[in-house]
Amino acid sequence: MMALLQDERFEDEKKRVQGRRMTMDFRHEWKIEINAADLLALRSRLRVLMEPDAHAADGRYRIRSLYFDDPTDRALREKIDGVNRREKFRIRYYNGDTGFINLEKKSKLNGLCRKQAVRLTAEQAQEIADGSIPQIRQNAPPLLQEFCYKMKTEGLRPKVVVDYTREPFVYRPGNVRVTFDYNIRTGLRCTDFLNADLVTVPAGDSSILMEVKWDAFLPDVIRDAVQMTGRRASAFSKYAQCRIYG
Repeated sequence: MMALLQDERFEDEKKRVQGRRMTMDFRHEWKIEINAADLLALRSRLRVLMEPDAHAADGRYRIRSLYFDDPTDRALREKIDGVNRREKFRIRYYNGDTGFINLEKKSKLNGLCRKQAVRLTAEQAQEIADGSIPQIRQNAPPLLQEFCYKMKTEGLRPKVVVDYTREPFVYRPGNVRVTFDYNIRTGLRCTDFLNADLVTVPAGDSSILMEVKWDAFLPDVIRDAVQMTGRRASAFSKYAQCRIYG
């Protein structure tokens, strides 16, 4: 009986530790729609308090993503419906550099977010953009294995290309990151994901999006700096915005 109780306590403790690890992997996130005047004011404040991202050239970079969904548009519907636990997959590269492409999985749980990423070759990315399931090794990274499995079993396929410009700022205490995303454009020819000349169009009347992300705590100095009268956190989604044409 004593051994059984010890085993149960061990399992309970293991679950608590796993739960804490899972929570630690997730980050807080605010998404706030702003206008051009807000951007000017916020940019001026944050340049005093935060550092520019070391990877940004002239304070900004261009992002291109290809988002995936199943035949029922589950990821899109769950986002619109505000489902508490959801996920979506995308592949992404920066500033037109197809030599560095990531497969990413974005997860949401109880309002917290988590991003996992793994490198892809340009050949793998093109194969995926064509809607094919790439051949991978048995020891391929778990995230790539999961994605290929879901392409096969859930019918995940490319849905839309999303282009935008990002201005990033970082603040080391709290691992805070503030970004401004604008010039959001969409392209429906997913097979041309790697083509720098892919024709894209504005994604409707899209706003400028400020995202604030942090780990355990958001320092007051940053919390105060990003406050704008009349602006509140929203559930804006670049993926959903870019699906307006199909």
